[in-house]
Amino acid sequence: MYKAASLGLFRAHHHPPSSALRFRSLPSIPHLRSPPSSSRSLAFSRSSCSFLPRPRARFDWRSPIGPRARIRSSSTVIQRFDRKMATAGSYASLYLYAATENVFKDVLTSLPKPGGGEYGKYYSLPALNDPRIDRLPYSIRILLESAIRNCDDFQVNKNDVEKIIDWENTSPKLVEIPFKPARVLLQDFTGVPAVVDLACMRDAMNRLGSDSNKINPLVPVDLVIDHSVQVDVARSENAVQANMELEFQRNKERFGFLKWGSTAFRNMLVVPPGSGIVHQVNLEYLGRVVFNTDGILYPDSVVGTDSHTTMIDGLGVAGWGVGGIEAEAAMLGQPMSMVLPGVVGFKLTGKLRNGVTATDLVLTVTQMLRKHGVVGKFVEFYGEGMGELSLADRATIANMSPEYGATMGFFPVDHVTLQYLKLTGRSDETVSLIEAYLRANKMFVDYNEPQKERVYSSYLELDLADVEPCISGPKRPHDRVPLKEMKADWHSCLDNKVGFKGFAVPKDSQEKVAKFGFHGQPAELKHGSVVIAAITSCTNTSNPSVMLGAGLVAKKACQLGLQVKPWVKTSLAPGSGVVTKYLLKSGLQEYLNQQGFNIVGYGCTTCIGNSGDLDESVAAAISDNDIVAAAVLSGNRNFEGRVHPLTRANYLASPPLVVAYALAGTVDIDFEKEPIGTGKDGKSIYFKDIWPSTEEIAQVVQSSVLPEMFKSTYEAITKGNPMWNQLTVPATTLYSWDPNSTYIHEPPYFKDMTMAPPGPHGVKNAYCLLNFGDSITTDHISPAGSIHKDSPAAKYLLERGVDRRDFNSYGSRRGNDEIMARGTFANIRLVNKFLKGEVGPKTIHIPTGDKLYVFVAAMRYKAGGYDTIVLAGAEYGSGSSRDWAAKGPMLLGVKAVIAKSFERIHRSNLVGMGIIPLCFKPGEDAETLGLTGYECYTIDLPSCISDIRPGQDITVVTDSGKSFTCTLRFDTEVELAYFNHGGILPFVIRNLISSQH
Repeated sequence: MYKAASLGLFRAHHHPPSSALRFRSLPSIPHLRSPPSSSRSLAFSRSSCSFLPRPRARFDWRSPIGPRARIRSSSTVIQRFDRKMATAGSYASLYLYAATENVFKDVLTSLPKPGGGEYGKYYSLPALNDPRIDRLPYSIRILLESAIRNCDDFQVNKNDVEKIIDWENTSPKLVEIPFKPARVLLQDFTGVPAVVDLACMRDAMNRLGSDSNKINPLVPVDLVIDHSVQVDVARSENAVQANMELEFQRNKERFGFLKWGSTAFRNMLVVPPGSGIVHQVNLEYLGRVVFNTDGILYPDSVVGTDSHTTMIDGLGVAGWGVGGIEAEAAMLGQPMSMVLPGVVGFKLTGKLRNGVTATDLVLTVTQMLRKHGVVGKFVEFYGEGMGELSLADRATIANMSPEYGATMGFFPVDHVTLQYLKLTGRSDETVSLIEAYLRANKMFVDYNEPQKERVYSSYLELDLADVEPCISGPKRPHDRVPLKEMKADWHSCLDNKVGFKGFAVPKDSQEKVAKFGFHGQPAELKHGSVVIAAITSCTNTSNPSVMLGAGLVAKKACQLGLQVKPWVKTSLAPGSGVVTKYLLKSGLQEYLNQQGFNIVGYGCTTCIGNSGDLDESVAAAISDNDIVAAAVLSGNRNFEGRVHPLTRANYLASPPLVVAYALAGTVDIDFEKEPIGTGKDGKSIYFKDIWPSTEEIAQVVQSSVLPEMFKSTYEAITKGNPMWNQLTVPATTLYSWDPNSTYIHEPPYFKDMTMAPPGPHGVKNAYCLLNFGDSITTDHISPAGSIHKDSPAAKYLLERGVDRRDFNSYGSRRGNDEIMARGTFANIRLVNKFLKGEVGPKTIHIPTGDKLYVFVAAMRYKAGGYDTIVLAGAEYGSGSSRDWAAKGPMLLGVKAVIAKSFERIHRSNLVGMGIIPLCFKPGEDAETLGLTGYECYTIDLPSCISDIRPGQDITVVTDSGKSFTCTLRFDTEVELAYFNHGGILPFVIRNLISSQH
């Protein structure tokens, strides 16, 4: 398979597979890379095999036992799960399971090569001879193929397959299905805690008298170290090297830990720092599209611990973000339990107008889909307009699925996909295999052929010609602003009360000018002045058209005599080395450098809050004069407090627009009417003078982006870099925890764990720790950016001798639960109703009335023996998929969250950590119910797990006499099983151990 040899370089030091794992190569096992679990014991495995239906002479998957509605009590399901599920890793059991035939073995079909022989065998959807399959969205067909290939009548059964085939009727009913992804994707911010948990699980297995080596990934795990680089040095030819040296100084311990993980755990690939951002590396290199493992062909699919894993959907690979704890379970062979999603069909027609970028398109799509309502759904794009979108354009749209709320924004594989695979260095043979397999299995779209009608849950349509230049902000990615309306919108934001579109700046202060000295020269800032302009990784840097477009803007500006003001912190952080190669070949990097957009590193920078410090004079001018300063970035997140603590207005824009706004120096400008600046001949220069045409961009893309660039870039990646290669790690399978480490710390999750599940727990007389309104993001709950000098986390570090300059970020310290617990709800822009308008990471300790840091208040509640809850509004937990946004509240003692609605991944993460998610009834919230948050709350759950059902009504009683009904947001029976065990990871450990007995 593509890149197998080079990927192997990273796995050279891994333990050889055990004899049992080698059984995966036997032809009789279809569950390639992801072997099925056995039952609880060897004897049970034998008996269960005897009950498998025998194949009939003529294959009809619906007989002899047709699908039937099965009403199962929760207790039955949980008993089944506790008894049989989650025992992957019991290698002796896997051997017995090798004899088990797949229920659908009769549809295993050979895929011939054009010149003779075969590519391999595959589970054929056409062989099912079911007309309903032709009407299924392509994204649902991938779920169907996975269910058929893994159908063992145990983890996946025939009834699950029937649910998916009958998607048109079953999806509105929110039925549950299992899904086994082909692989798992991690980045280092989320990867470190995942590896910490795996190491901790090994210790727990030891303490409980079991084999710690059973904790190993059973599917390929790719981890890309990309979120640690910060823009400490900018506007310098030496920025890349200088920032990487600082990155290694700060993160040497974390990097060493990850390198240890790559040797201690089987099946784990680690891509070293300085290689690029995870999503672009996934798109250009890691994405397989079709696996060929031991002669069995199947579609690539992936779950990742970064919410923007969805970028791979642009390549026709089904992928989405999950919480770290869900990803860990998937690594250990657990099928993911998911609600069979509805699919929104998004039809694209026409073509983009001249000068309109893919970023303009994605901001338009984001606004449309957010308005339509697609949370928890797949979005599938189709229509004649697809041929007008490059693969990079598609990936840009897919990347922002979390911003419009969808699980996936999926683009089925077509000729454009195949062209991109060839461009990025995949071999002709690999591309031929991919096309042949997907065509044979009805997963390829050929727009040259008549299109069969597919059914969708709902429909949207966009004429690409209607898209106009725009940006998004100042605080949310779906608040799109047409460029021509930006000046008026900005002034309304200054006037409006504080909120997502308001700063409440008094009229008499709106024209304030803050004059200061910048390195010996006069400078000034106003409201709306741009102080950060960042072409940052993730959404856009994988797209040559917008990157080269930014270079053309810089070139035209240089030629006309325009220059970015020196106090604007400019940076360029490509998603991979390929970008550098084509910017250099085109000659445009020279002009970007002249405008201050020197390359600062390869990875996620400004978008995650790694923007680095502003110059002291700039920071002082903002703070001393209360200036609403602006950042303009080409990322996908602009939540308040995320990009930089001092930029209250943050706008998402295409890379060319980032350069344009940097040149203008302000967002308070009408590009159609006002000049950007004065050229060298004294004439006014306007936006139209520096903006490249679509044809100009296309020409430079055609001549500058070459397949050899991708090949050479990724060949270099496999060799690592000197700083990474010099890291030495112990060759042990158990991690030696350093009690003095402030980066890696053994978490307390399993210290008191026994083999007996704790069972369900309610909440009695709990205080409200925090009282929130709408759109509280994971950035608010668990910030990834800088550690404030007065925060509880800072105090912890100072007490341990860590100098302030070495604090690093919360994101980089996610391997230490002590830091992350103190960093929970530590966002400096947190709006807590208890504080009556004051913004910051504090709350009221209700029994005493003291105003305290949230962590301090939580510890006081715990010391007093009190549980706590959180009240929230709509979209609680939106934003990046952060497991610490659930782990942190659990460590603070939060037992339940009552919200109007939850973001998909965060709700699941809360369940995974044993926290109860409850939703107010439609039309109700804390305010309509008259709740102040000062009440004590009792949430009665049945003491027997069999009496709890997903989605049931739960009564919440307060000590003020008010009571109200909420919906219990355990959405599947599997989640109830997790809750019964106190979380997903204890569930996995107990079942791994039970498989030995």
